[in-house]
Amino acid sequence: MSVGVVRETASGERRVALVPKVVEALVKKGVPVVVESGAGLGALIPDELFTAAGATIGDPYGADVVVRVAAPSDDEIGKLRSGQKLIGFLAPRNADNKIGALSAAGVEAYAVEAIPRISRAQVMDALSSQGNVSGYKSVIVAADLSTRFFPMLTTAAGTVKPATVLVLGVGVAGLQALATAKRLGARTTGYDVRPEVAEQVLSVGAQWLDLGIDAAGEGGYARELTAEEREKQQQALEDAIKGFDVVITTALVPGRPAPRLVTAAAVEGMKPGSVVVDLAGETGGNCELTEPGETVVKHDVTITSPLNLPATMPEHSSELYAKNLLALIELMLDDNGAIAPDFDDEVIAAACVTRDVSEEAKV
Repeated sequence: MSVGVVRETASGERRVALVPKVVEALVKKGVPVVVESGAGLGALIPDELFTAAGATIGDPYGADVVVRVAAPSDDEIGKLRSGQKLIGFLAPRNADNKIGALSAAGVEAYAVEAIPRISRAQVMDALSSQGNVSGYKSVIVAADLSTRFFPMLTTAAGTVKPATVLVLGVGVAGLQALATAKRLGARTTGYDVRPEVAEQVLSVGAQWLDLGIDAAGEGGYARELTAEEREKQQQALEDAIKGFDVVITTALVPGRPAPRLVTAAAVEGMKPGSVVVDLAGETGGNCELTEPGETVVKHDVTITSPLNLPATMPEHSSELYAKNLLALIELMLDDNGAIAPDFDDEVIAAACVTRDVSEEAKV
C-alpha cells in the first residue's frame, strides 16, 4: 500500500497531515509515502525534509490511502477514485458535509472526528490533540486583548490583583485553557454541565462553578439541555459571568448548534475592558454577540471568535495530528503491511463514514 499527503487548499489552513518523522516511520514499515509539492510549506516544512525522510514528491491522489487535514473540496473529491481510502477531518455531523459526495465517488472515507473516545484510541484522538492547541492559544489571544495583567504583580507602586478567568465547557480545550491561564497567574474557574469533570478542573488548580445541572451525554460530550435546564443555567451563568475579567467558551454539542451560554445581558454586565473568547464560532458561537471569525467590541467588552486556532500553530498542530494518523494507519495494516481494515474493530467501524459493502453483500 501507499500513502498520499495532499496540500491543503482550505482558506487559512496551514497544517499538513503528515510530518517528516511520521513519514520516516511509515517508510521503515515498508509503506511508500507520496507528498504533494508544497504540502508542508504552511507548517514551515519544505519538500526537502520530506524527501530526506524517505517520501517521494508527486501526485498524492495516486496512493492507496490519501490523508489530509480539512475536508476535501468538490474538485478534490473528483481526483479520488472508487475504492480509494481517505482519512481526515470530514465533519460527518455537519449539515454541509461532503459525505454524500464521497460515497457517490465510491471512496472509503474515515472521519477522525468519529473515532470513539476510549482508552486504546486516545493516541488516535485528533479532536483532543487539536483541542489542546485551541485551548492553549485561546488564553494567549485573551491575554493579548485584555486590558489587565493576568498575574498578580507586587510593585513599589502597589499590588495589582490577578485577572479572573472563567472557562465554560471543560473538555480537552477547556482544561488546557484553565491550565494555561493558571500558568500565566490568573485566578481560574471552570464550568460544565457534566459535574463529573469537576475533579479534573480542580486538578489543574482551578475552582469549580457549580450551578446544579447534570447533562452528561454519550461519548464524553454533553447532551442538549431541556428548556427548564437552559433557563436555570442562563440565569445563573448571567449572574456569575459579570464577575470575571475573561470568559473563554468551548461548549459544543455534536451535530447541533453551539449552546448559548453568554447572553447579551451578561456581556453588558461585565466590567469595561473584559474579554470573551468564543471557540464555538464555527457552529454559531456560545456568546449571543459573537460574530464568527471576527473581533468586535460591545458594551466596552471585546468579543472574539477565532476560527481554526490549531492552524495558527501549524508546526506543533501538524506534529500531533500526524501522530494521530500514524496510529490509525497502523491499526489498518495487517501483519504483512497491507492495508486491511478490520471492521469488527470498534475504532475502525466508528471512524469509517463511507464504505462500499456491495461485495460483502454478495458473499
